[in-house]
Amino acid sequence: MIKTGSFKNILNKRERQILSKLNSPFQIQAFLDSIPYSSESIYRCPLKVFQDRIAHCFDGALFAAAALSQIGHSPLILDMIPNGRDDDHLLALYKQEGHWGAIAKSNFVGLRFREPIFRSLRELVLSYFEQYYNIEKEKTLRGYTMPLNLKTFDRYNWQISDECMERIAQRLDEIKKYLLLTPTMIAGLSPVDERLYKSGLEGSNVAGLYKP
Repeated sequence: MIKTGSFKNILNKRERQILSKLNSPFQIQAFLDSIPYSSESIYRCPLKVFQDRIAHCFDGALFAAAALSQIGHSPLILDMIPNGRDDDHLLALYKQEGHWGAIAKSNFVGLRFREPIFRSLRELVLSYFEQYYNIEKEKTLRGYTMPLNLKTFDRYNWQISDECMERIAQRLDEIKKYLLLTPTMIAGLSPVDERLYKSGLEGSNVAGLYKP
């Protein structure tokens, strides 16, 4: 059985050369930004993302976590939770000098990279609040999960096998969650500004947008 730690080793020479250039969180994000957003309902493991050059937010976060592990970071992901009228959104987390940053694949411009400047995960997640909205111009972010370390799925070869993707998704549904807003806060939310709405959807794959 091929072990997940051999992700890099099972690539061909050209693929290894490309992967070697993803040597920083920013370069990993740039790779994700360079490939199309998938509107398919299937999950792709990191190896498939790298080879097929397509991903949605779940696939992209797992790819980023795998790529981060190649440069010395723990493969951590976090799920941001909406109000039931939007998709959830996964982040790959990394830490530098004690501060959190994130990498993500998104159909929305504002839901991608974050520099490692946030003192807490709550701060990091809240930085996405204004950009986290649906096509009805509703601000939909409501909470987030605790981080999930994907090393616990090494025995399932999560980096190179699609078979355990559903298992990871299920685990994200089960782990502890933190709410961000009170009912009073939610009731007082304003609609998304028209300019922000249009700019956030620049270049989006319309087929991949959530329909409330």
